[in-house]
Amino acid sequence: MRHLFILFFFGMVFAQQTRFVDFKTAEAGISFGLNPRVHGEAAYTFNVINRIDTIRIDAVNMEFSHLTINGKAVNFKNSNKQLLLFEGFKKGNNTLSFDYTANPKQAIYFVGKNENTQIWTQGQGKYTSHWFPSFDDVNEKVIFSVNIYHPKNFNAISNGLAKAPGSYLKPEIANNMISSYKMEKPMSSYLLMLAVGKFEHKSEKSSSGIPLEYYYAPEDSAKFEPTYRYSKRIFDYLEKEIGVAYPWQIYRQVPVRDFLYGGMENTTSTLFNMTYVVDDIGYNDINYINVNAHELAHQWFGDMVTAKSGKHHWLQEGFATYFALLAEQELFGEDHFNYRLYEIAEQLQQAAKTDTVPILNEKASTLSFYQKGAWALHVLRENVGHEKFRKALKNYLGKYQFKNVETDEFLAEIKKVSRYDVDAFKRRWLEASDFPIQEALALLKKNDFINQYFAVAEMKDTPLSQKQKQFETLLASDAFYPIKEEIVYQLQDVPYNDKKALLLQAMRTNEWHVRRAVSSNFPDVPADFRSEYETLLDDSSYVTREIALNKLWSQFPEERVKWLDKSDGWIGLNDRNLRILWLAMALRTKDYRADKKSVYYEELLHYASADFETEVRQNAIENLIFLDKSDKNYLPFLVNGLVSHKWQFSKFARDKIRAQLKKQNHREYYEALLESLPANEKIQLDKLLKEK
Repeated sequence: MRHLFILFFFGMVFAQQTRFVDFKTAEAGISFGLNPRVHGEAAYTFNVINRIDTIRIDAVNMEFSHLTINGKAVNFKNSNKQLLLFEGFKKGNNTLSFDYTANPKQAIYFVGKNENTQIWTQGQGKYTSHWFPSFDDVNEKVIFSVNIYHPKNFNAISNGLAKAPGSYLKPEIANNMISSYKMEKPMSSYLLMLAVGKFEHKSEKSSSGIPLEYYYAPEDSAKFEPTYRYSKRIFDYLEKEIGVAYPWQIYRQVPVRDFLYGGMENTTSTLFNMTYVVDDIGYNDINYINVNAHELAHQWFGDMVTAKSGKHHWLQEGFATYFALLAEQELFGEDHFNYRLYEIAEQLQQAAKTDTVPILNEKASTLSFYQKGAWALHVLRENVGHEKFRKALKNYLGKYQFKNVETDEFLAEIKKVSRYDVDAFKRRWLEASDFPIQEALALLKKNDFINQYFAVAEMKDTPLSQKQKQFETLLASDAFYPIKEEIVYQLQDVPYNDKKALLLQAMRTNEWHVRRAVSSNFPDVPADFRSEYETLLDDSSYVTREIALNKLWSQFPEERVKWLDKSDGWIGLNDRNLRILWLAMALRTKDYRADKKSVYYEELLHYASADFETEVRQNAIENLIFLDKSDKNYLPFLVNGLVSHKWQFSKFARDKIRAQLKKQNHREYYEALLESLPANEKIQLDKLLKEK
């Protein structure tokens, strides 16, 4: 495959200049090969409302040519951050066209090689202008249309409904397959998305008739149902609970490799992390439910109604976080909902000791914008009343649809439907730095399960002899699993013989949450508990299996062959936790399949290469280090990690190399490797070698 070609049609505006200029539409075509260099052309229409000296379009490190306004070539300036237009336009309607070239260092990512390539974008905040001339200010609401030119064996996805191809075609790319999309309503530029790769999808319709499209890689077809479990139910619930019809034409969800975050709420087309693509067992360890609901809620809160500035960011993230919790309540019940709120409250109370920036501050932490924002909404909803809250929400979304808002505009709608002291609420929850724990606890204690959970938690320092009967009763009951988990956690430091009966009872609840708690309850598995502990290898949790296999292999070397034979072929989660652990154990087990040792090593080494996602690579490298700290075969893969777009992996690689450079033999190896590296890797490694 030689090139991928993409054509875009956009309507754009710049928020700081909206009093003077209103960009209406733009037709644009861009093409690129399997590298970050982008070539494009665009034709805009815009309306000059009031006299303005300079019109600005955000464009980072781009070059422009053939620029015309109203059909005539004009002078312009390029600051390398913005395209500056200062002549040729008039009051009223105008047209603008130009060609551009960009070599973006962020916001568009090329993952994989050749036929395995994926290209996807991430514009959260103000980064779309790194790959397409656009508007960083979120107050700019624009109608976008997109034509994507790509080879026939690839799929291409963008915002909006599929449509017939646009008319603004470059002759040299006209022979490529065209995938075209069109929005009907305006949105901020950061929500523009593109995904190109090999995808399949299945479709259904919401109860209100909205097309729902669920994408997946062809090799993940068996994981489709667990990955997208409850998706339609989540959609139907949120549309009903929010009280405002889904504001767009379609909703699709696309998992992409090495995505930077859990998910991103691009208008109509969410991208999300492959971590959440799971089978039935993996679903119990990590699933897409919360991220699914969170990103969908953003289609109203953030995409349709957008905060005017970072100070009001909680209006997006707090709402999305809270409505995702409400969706979980719909699926899993009130006890689950309150337990999630309790976990968040505990986290916020602890963080408040050092995190002193209030929600209404653009420098507030993610924890504040998301979790504290969600708690603030819960307090508001419970005190105002669910129906009044829903009425205020409906009025708020209706009034400000496809516009930008501030917190007071939302609170004004609450004031119209309730006598609740909204001003005091604002001071207490949005402007103060502390977390109002007593107010939160008062709401939590309205739930019977939470009261029971607190009662058990308060027994932590009570001697086992005084609480054993109660624990036995609770373990035998249908109490919600966190109570049983808490019981197991309280047995952590109790002598084995004293707690054995309770641990056996906990194991026989057959609740995987509770059994996982048992799996980590003691550092060494007692010999007379081993047969019971072995049953964890069959649990519906890859994490539990990993814990159990690791402990059994470590503590009972005489049985290693049996457990390795049993677990051969296990893969586990997307980081291949079970397969990579198995390979390390098989290599470390003396005389185990000696004729295949080299094959197993090569497989493990391959997982460290750029052919795999970063979470697989990191897991493999850590196990290779565990096997042999002097092994140098994986070091080029570690160096390659320095240039990964995933900051978590690049940091891991940097930290590991820094530690290794303290040893002369490793330093000499890296110095010898330097000249053979690609330029970008060479630059990063050279920096580390020169550190003092």
